[in-house]
Amino acid sequence: MSKNPIFNASGCKDLTAHKAINNASRSEQKETGNSKPPKVYICSPFAGDTEANAKKALKYCKFAVEQGKFPIAPHCYFPRFMDDSNPAERELAMSFALRLLCECREIWVFGDKISEGMKREIYAAKRKKIRIRQFNENLEEM
Repeated sequence: MSKNPIFNASGCKDLTAHKAINNASRSEQKETGNSKPPKVYICSPFAGDTEANAKKALKYCKFAVEQGKFPIAPHCYFPRFMDDSNPAERELAMSFALRLLCECREIWVFGDKISEGMKREIYAAKRKKIRIRQFNENLEEM
């Protein structure tokens, strides 16, 4: 796939798609005053009922997108190729997640229970002076 947006996946010029991408970017910039939505870190439980917790995390990501944000939710994708039950892999995933957190403007904490992993993320956000917002499972800010 070409990294140049003027060319399509086949390597042929595709000015229609290129213009559409540019127009969408300009339109977004006019509406928001910013060409890039701010990144927010999605902090929610994963351990325990991982299947249900992963579904909730996706719901929280969708909510962030609806608020005009760029969600960063490492627990939605690291477990796809790293084993959360393996302590070494879990620690490596957490270190990657904390690096991603540093790229975010805010951390959005979801749910009533704060897991050990979430505590580490919140502590790191406080140290880095990243704004912390807390939401319940119904997406209401607390």
